[in-house]
Amino acid sequence: QVQLLESGGGLVQTGGSLRLSCAASGRTFRTYWMGWFRQAPGKEREFVGAIGGSGIVYYTDGVKGRFTMSRDNAKDTVYLQMNSLKFEDTAVYYCAVAPAGRYIRDGKNYDYWGQGTQVTVSS
Repeated sequence: QVQLLESGGGLVQTGGSLRLSCAASGRTFRTYWMGWFRQAPGKEREFVGAIGGSGIVYYTDGVKGRFTMSRDNAKDTVYLQMNSLKFEDTAVYYCAVAPAGRYIRDGKNYDYWGQGTQVTVSS
């Protein structure tokens, strides 16, 4: 049974940092895209970033220069280092995995999802 388990969320002040982790179990996803999405109250889920098996990374414009994704293929784990956090980064953050070759900015192309972890940035 495939499971994605996020951790690392919490409450932080504006300008602070958090590091999210997402560990996959049940199978290996070394060649898959591992992505992060977020959903704020009253808003649609949005793409944050994704990292391929080779390490190539794509981010949404609003987090470039502040967020950094990395992965440890030996552990099937993806990380999201979030720096210079803003109030508008407040959301539930989800990790997900998609096979190579799919359009990674669309959540519909991801096969497995985690339960999410809450990130709250106080102003």
